[in-house]
Amino acid sequence: MYIKRAAEEIIKRTAATFPVLLVTGPRQVGKSTLLSHLAEPERKIVTLDDPDIRYLAKTDPALFMQRYTPPVLIDEIQ
Repeated sequence: MYIKRAAEEIIKRTAATFPVLLVTGPRQVGKSTLLSHLAEPERKIVTLDDPDIRYLAKTDPALFMQRYTPPVLIDEIQ
């Protein structure tokens, strides 16, 4: 069950204004769930929890950005 968050409207307005948005906060509070819920259907969601994807992002960021073209939601970016 999804729980609506007060930050939803702020995130929508900010995402409409700026090309990059960073959402930070404590672990396990629903950041990924919130962003996945708000993501448009055409937005790709990529998680850097996957070791192969993380390796590509670290070693060849240009290829990473070619493979995952905007709009993209990059999760677990820390």
